[in-house]
Formats: sequence, structure tokens, C-alpha cells
Amino acid sequence: MLAVLSPGQGSQKPGFLTPWLELAGARDRLTAWSALAGVDLVHLGTDADAEEIKDTARTQPLLVAAALLAAAQLPLERAGVIAGHSVGELGAAAAPGVLTPEDAITLAGVRGREMAAACALEPTGMSAVLGGDPDEVIATIEKHGLHAANRNGAGQIVAAGAVDALAEFKAAPPAKARVIPLAVAGAFHTPYMAPAETALAVVAKNTAVTDPARTLLSNLDGTAVASGREMLDRLVRQITAGVRWDLCMGTLKDLGVTAVIELPPAGTLAGLVKRELKGDGAPEIVTLNTPDDLPAARDLIARHATPQH
Repeated sequence: MLAVLSPGQGSQKPGFLTPWLELAGARDRLTAWSALAGVDLVHLGTDADAEEIKDTARTQPLLVAAALLAAAQLPLERAGVIAGHSVGELGAAAAPGVLTPEDAITLAGVRGREMAAACALEPTGMSAVLGGDPDEVIATIEKHGLHAANRNGAGQIVAAGAVDALAEFKAAPPAKARVIPLAVAGAFHTPYMAPAETALAVVAKNTAVTDPARTLLSNLDGTAVASGREMLDRLVRQITAGVRWDLCMGTLKDLGVTAVIELPPAGTLAGLVKRELKGDGAPEIVTLNTPDDLPAARDLIARHATPQH
């Protein structure tokens, strides 16, 4: 069984969309999507520096656009399961037809702008916690009044909340754990993002959806969601809820996934899958970063895709 994964914020790199613009129609598509997102996606994906594409309002639609550009080059109707990480869920939802590409880009634009605005309300941040006993890590995070914003599996949990509480947490970390502050604008996937959730809910309410044609996993609990409307509701709730990527990877394992394609900018999710689903039966992985990687991705689909009836 083939899984297709769509990465989230932090995976972007300067100029990563440049080779994709050589594909027929790609520039025109990005230009049209830019009008919907309210940002210049061509500039952001080619000429913008690392600081500019770190801006949440710009990063989120850029990542969704990248995933959709690449997905359009593949027969993803043959994928068995699709999942995205954080904002990557919008790209993942468009791949099996829950959202149109245009609606996914529009929602990403709103999500990015509103989350950036929420970050500006008070000083918050995020820190990666590597290693340690997971239960002890979670307990220590909560003891400091913080939130487990991401449980990424492979020994990685992200704490989020007020900057002073994060500093106290770093000064007294859980046993056998390293705490690494992250260069992000604020505490994503926590109650601090409530204004952004409210704003996105207004737009989502009037967005048309279709039930997914493939197995589509949710970050909320790692389960497959069969209803397009429920998936969109979960995408809205995800703004303040923790990302359970560990449970998504658990579902990939339970489903017997034998191959994984990560959409661009690829590498982060592939690394987590390699560390978590290792040993006998570890899936083949293709990281799709440039059009030069498309033949390997198509070959993987041909060999591992779900049979069509």
C-alpha cells in the first residue's frame, strides 16, 4: 500500500519551487493561486530568502501550493492513504478531492494570516523536546503550564506556550531529554490560536467539500475520516489542537503501508517515518523535491499502488 504525505511549516527552503516552474502551466497556476492566497507565491518560492518565507502568513499558502503543484504530476488516485502534517493537511485534503486546489489555497491564506495575527497578541513560542520518557515529557510540559503542540513520534515532542514558561521548562528539562527552542512566531496548535480558529471557521463554513475518494488521515487522532465536512471541521479545530503525527504513523503501520512519497518540500516527514517504521517491512520512501524525482515517484506508485477496479 502506498502512502502520500504532505509536509508542514518548517520544511520550506529558499528557492525550493524554482525547478517546478519549468513545468508547463506551473507559473500560471501559481500566479492564479497567489491572488487567492494574498501573497506572491512565485516570488516566495523562487527569490525570497529564508527570513521572508519563515513568515507564517507567507509560509502556509506556499507549502500548500508546493504540494498541489507536485501532486498534479502524479496519479494519486492510486494512492492507498494520504496524510498531511499541520498545514500540510490542506494539501492532503485536496489530493483526494475533499477540497478543490483553489479552496485549499484560499483556506491556507486565511489560516496563515490569522495565525500570524494571533501570534502577535502575546509573546509565545515552541521548543522541540528530543528523547526522554514520553509520559514524563508530557507531564513536565503540562506542569509548566505548556501544551504538547506536536507529538511527532520517533522521540520528538514539541512544547508550546508562553515564552517565560518555555524558558523555565528549558532550565529544568525532563530526564534524558534535550530542549531546543524553535524559530517560530508563536504557540501553534494551542489555545493561544483561538482567534485564528474562529476566523477560519467562518470561511470554512461556506466552503464546498466532497467526501474523500481515498483513505485520508486526521492529525487530531490519526484516524481515517470518511466525511469531507468532518475533515474540514477537523482542519479548523486543528489550529488549537495538538498534532498527533505519532498516531498517524501508527495508522500507516497498521494499514501495512509498503511505500511512502513525501510531497515537496520533502524530507522532514520521511525522516520521521524512517525512524519510526524501521526494521522488517520498513516502507520504501521517495522524497519528491524536484521534477527530477517524478520518475522515481511514478515507479513507486506503479509497484505499490492500490489496485484499481
